[in-house]
Amino acid sequence: MTNLNISKSEALFERAKKVAPGGVHSPVRGFRGVGGTPRFIQEAKGAFLKDVDGNEYLDFCMSWGPLLFGHQDEEIADAVRSALGRGWSFGTAEPYSLDLAEFITKEIPWVEKIRFVNSGTEAVMAAIRVARGATGRNKILKFEGCYHGHVDSMLVKAGSGLAEMASPDSAGVSAQIAAETIVVPLDDLVALERALELHGKDIAAIIVEPVPANNGLLLQRENFLSELIRIAHKAGTLVIFDEVITGFRISFGGMAQYAGLKPDLVTYGKVIGGGFPVGAYGGRAELMNFVAPSGPVYQAGTLSANPVAMTAGLAMLKKLKRENPYERLATQARQVGIRIEAIAKDAGVPLRVQSFASLFWMILGDVKTTDGLVRSPEQTPAIQKEQYARIFHRLLSDGIYLAPSGYEVSFLSTAHTDILLDRLVDSVGRAIRQ
Repeated sequence: MTNLNISKSEALFERAKKVAPGGVHSPVRGFRGVGGTPRFIQEAKGAFLKDVDGNEYLDFCMSWGPLLFGHQDEEIADAVRSALGRGWSFGTAEPYSLDLAEFITKEIPWVEKIRFVNSGTEAVMAAIRVARGATGRNKILKFEGCYHGHVDSMLVKAGSGLAEMASPDSAGVSAQIAAETIVVPLDDLVALERALELHGKDIAAIIVEPVPANNGLLLQRENFLSELIRIAHKAGTLVIFDEVITGFRISFGGMAQYAGLKPDLVTYGKVIGGGFPVGAYGGRAELMNFVAPSGPVYQAGTLSANPVAMTAGLAMLKKLKRENPYERLATQARQVGIRIEAIAKDAGVPLRVQSFASLFWMILGDVKTTDGLVRSPEQTPAIQKEQYARIFHRLLSDGIYLAPSGYEVSFLSTAHTDILLDRLVDSVGRAIRQ
């Protein structure tokens, strides 16, 4: 364990706390879940970050998922430089979003029309509004453990009884708004059916992360999504797949393509901007035609479809389509998990690694389920936060940067060579033994 010099990060953090809430502009960056001083990153290249003190870290956060080719991929960087030479904000119709929209709608059959926004939260907010506008219903059903951005109606948790009204999960969210959301447990189709029996005529849409990846990597059973769609459509309820993380990362067509399913609406983010701030929502044309100026559902954005982000996104998706790195990344993630679990077993330390495609998540503690998998938040060991914080800081001092929360997943990119993955496994092994 190396004591890195982080004096400049410490000084910047003290300055930042005077002008920004918690010193950061998104909560998890503040290291609240693991403690200590967040690293102020000055630059990044390939699989590495470099902080203001000159420390270098092997990065498995990858800007929370969009960088499948690592930081500053040359092909995408060239496209961005070209776009900057044309201007970086027009506030008008332009051809660059059209190129990206045509590419996505051609490649993804269930996205007949698409609207670009600036974030995943915006995309979810708009998709929910479309569902309500199209169905004439007001309630939305979500699953406990799934995160859909900081839309008020999505920041809710389950009430005290099955399928009862939800309660706010954030200050500033009114009980009235929370009452429009129904929350049911993951991995519980019986609870879903009961909720629809009770409230089906009022539910506009069910929204789900098809691979829940914001409260741990919660792997669902094989028939969960197909049964969800069947149950929803039987009740006349739309299905929204929140693929802000999984879209174009699990497979080119996201989890919908991977599972062979067609949601009514889908939200995207992260990858489709090549790392720039972008979100999108899309789906069947008859639903998307409800959106202004075609229809009565209002949604707008001054900086939506930013030409630089659209150009970066198109370059990213074309490269993904051409190189198809998905199986290689999935194999690497599985192998990393197998190797880390073997080291932990030899050391007598309870540890699991759940992986799916290019995502992986370390679970620290005994998993008390029949199949050894964590499928819902309450199955995560109680010591996860404390134990993960210890592992996180040992790895950080070793030059390995994981997500600064025990409930966030890690991401692989093509910049992570086998040699670099060996370094991760060796570092985790040292931390486990210590």
